[in-house]
Amino acid sequence: MIRIRSVLPLFAITLLCLAALQGCAKRETEIKVGEYGSLTGSTATFGISSKNGIELYVDNLNVQGGIGGKKIHVLVEDDQSKPEEAATAVNKLIAQDGVVAVLGEVASSRSLAAAPICQSAGVPMISPSSTNPRVTDIGDQIFRVCYIDPFQGMVIARFAKNTLHFSKAAVFRDNKNDYSVGLANFFTESFRGMGGTIVTDQSYSEGDQDFKAQLTVIKSKKPEFIFIPGYYTEVGLIARQARELGLNVPMLGGDGWVSERLLEIAQDALNGSYLVNHYWEQDPNPLVQGFVQSYHKRYKATPDGLAALAYDAAGVLANAMQRLSTEDPKAFETLSGPPNAEQKAARAKLRDLIAATRDYPGVTGKISLDDHRNAVKPAVFLGIENRGYKFVATVEP
Repeated sequence: MIRIRSVLPLFAITLLCLAALQGCAKRETEIKVGEYGSLTGSTATFGISSKNGIELYVDNLNVQGGIGGKKIHVLVEDDQSKPEEAATAVNKLIAQDGVVAVLGEVASSRSLAAAPICQSAGVPMISPSSTNPRVTDIGDQIFRVCYIDPFQGMVIARFAKNTLHFSKAAVFRDNKNDYSVGLANFFTESFRGMGGTIVTDQSYSEGDQDFKAQLTVIKSKKPEFIFIPGYYTEVGLIARQARELGLNVPMLGGDGWVSERLLEIAQDALNGSYLVNHYWEQDPNPLVQGFVQSYHKRYKATPDGLAALAYDAAGVLANAMQRLSTEDPKAFETLSGPPNAEQKAARAKLRDLIAATRDYPGVTGKISLDDHRNAVKPAVFLGIENRGYKFVATVEP
């Protein structure tokens, strides 16, 4: 009896050790990447589109064998459309989950909340679509694959002045949103520099439902158009309330309008208006059409610009990992290992390779990162007619 009792625990311990070793081996065949986004809350379509784009890219990559024999495992956190939750989500992804890189966010306010955490931890972060310039100013670990607001604001101003021949604008900004405030400022500076006039500059806060007081002021100033650098939920409501007040001038907006929900909320109120996007899903480029068809087959929906940018962000990260596996196999193996000095050095090499991205063939155009880790990209203008979109122009940087 004594012998049996002593042997059984030894046998059990052996099994536990083997299981632990198998678990370690399994973990080492994966590279953990974090993703944070607004899967719920006021801008939920942003996070869902981005999640779908990243998921599509990574799953296709893993089916083809992954990178260097390793599969990419994306761990997703919902930040509920709140900056404070974005910081909490990224803290968890880095401190608890041990991700080697982070993808996100769409909204600049949430990227600005999370980026310092990535910078401090030495974990590369790639924002698919945060356009406020301050995002990458956080530090050398922070990247983006979209154009930035100085360019976006300038091309919207130029489009209004030179293409639509407007000279009097009203600005209606979300004063608690870094994206909206920054884009409004860049537009205003550019429009005035071209000889245009801002007849009034009104503000609201994300989550507001009633905009009639500000719209009444705007109507009294008789603008030729209203520039609304906000997000789709409020923009749709603003458009409907403006038309109810008899304010029927065109509205112009940035990429914050990009959502399938925009025209559901606005209905016909945005007819005759324009927005800037990052790509056009009917572009005949085979790369674009391949992405659109693959996305539609999987999600039964047409990918918006945010899905396309997220797909490209995942691609830029994977491309850097692929180059790391080829140029420094030892560092690549260390990347998915335990957190130590060697893994930290491997992450630094990955960071350098992301920064060295040149002419990556993305569905939103060729991606090259400049010295400030920003992508220099074209902007696409879309017009709105009969609750649908039409291509107007592509503007190169």
